[in-house]
Amino acid sequence: MLIGLGYVAVRERWLARSDVRVLGQFVLRFALPALLFTMLARRPVAEIFDARFLLAYAGGSLLALAVGWRYARRRGASLRAFIAMGMSFSNSGYVGVPVLLPWLGAPAAVAIALTMMVENLLMLPLVLALAERDGAKRASVAAALREIAMTLLRHPLVIAIIGGIAVAASGIALPAPLQRAIDLMAQASSAVALFVIGGSLVGLQLQGQRRDLAAVAIGKLVVHPLAVAALAWWLLADNPLLRTAAIALAAMPMFGIYPVLAQKHGHDGFCAAALLVTTVASFFTLSGPLWFLS
Repeated sequence: MLIGLGYVAVRERWLARSDVRVLGQFVLRFALPALLFTMLARRPVAEIFDARFLLAYAGGSLLALAVGWRYARRRGASLRAFIAMGMSFSNSGYVGVPVLLPWLGAPAAVAIALTMMVENLLMLPLVLALAERDGAKRASVAAALREIAMTLLRHPLVIAIIGGIAVAASGIALPAPLQRAIDLMAQASSAVALFVIGGSLVGLQLQGQRRDLAAVAIGKLVVHPLAVAALAWWLLADNPLLRTAAIALAAMPMFGIYPVLAQKHGHDGFCAAALLVTTVASFFTLSGPLWFLS
């Protein structure tokens, strides 16, 4: 409904496309960093560390990322990076939580926390670095790496991740007014991100992109869960609940701010379409893995 509202708002000219881009920047620079910070800061570090789960999920995600990177080898570096991202990032928060928690209980909460660690600490910085290669093509390798590192360290999402882990490790509780302000900002991320996705779909031309859209959807809903399953069946053989959660999380559609992250590089329209196609398809494809894993 929120995606549809964003689409209607721009289609009927209640808002301009430029207004939607401003809302996307608000999500990327303020609301989403607040959400990541508070999620990490509130989790005891000792409770969310399972090396075998991390290895299985990270390994499967990296394999799916490599498949996407290879498939899009003839695209520009930034589009190539976001095609690979679409195949390897799951919506562990907004889809994973309501699906897994009622189904698996406490193990699902641990799995979701571990998945977010992989996505936020490994996959997100890696994909952002790959996307930044467009602006670093003419520099030497060392200069390009320095530029990418500095870009990442200035990125609001990376700053939020580092800050959240630091607060969690220190055990220090934030002052109540500050925590409340961060929580209010974080609560805006979901609704505004979905609204932005809808607005980004207005006027989208899909000619010549249908093949890439289908590839992203198949990569996310088939390749990613199979890659994670191949490792989880081996590494988590003695923990079937965590193994089940890992595979189910990998079978989710990509996360909701996928188009917002691509705005800077001009691929938000393609990513919004890929998100919509994959999310609709997941309504059908998720049922199979959930039934099998049960």
